[in-house]
Amino acid sequence: MHKTLLQLLISFEWDDFNQHKSWKKHGISKQEAEQIFMCSPLLILDDERHSYYEARYHALGKTQENKKLFISFTVRANKVRIISARAMSRTERRIYEIKETEADSKI
Repeated sequence: MHKTLLQLLISFEWDDFNQHKSWKKHGISKQEAEQIFMCSPLLILDDERHSYYEARYHALGKTQENKKLFISFTVRANKVRIISARAMSRTERRIYEIKETEADSKI
């Protein structure tokens, strides 16, 4: 389901406040956050806790420089609308590394 979702997306959209917050608070640039959607493996999970008004998702992925990021996002009009971007927590890194190992073993 999530692969189908990503195939429909055509661009990114940012709220100015969220873009500045991700940079000031976490040191994550807009370009870095967007990169994880183009790098593999990408793990996307439903964010049921925050999906009151619209479906929200979490993405675990890495940048071209191998920086591992956690992204909260929603989808509006075929655009990824990034809500927040930060470095993965220790637990998130473990989950992602399992996924990464699984992807490597399929090659």
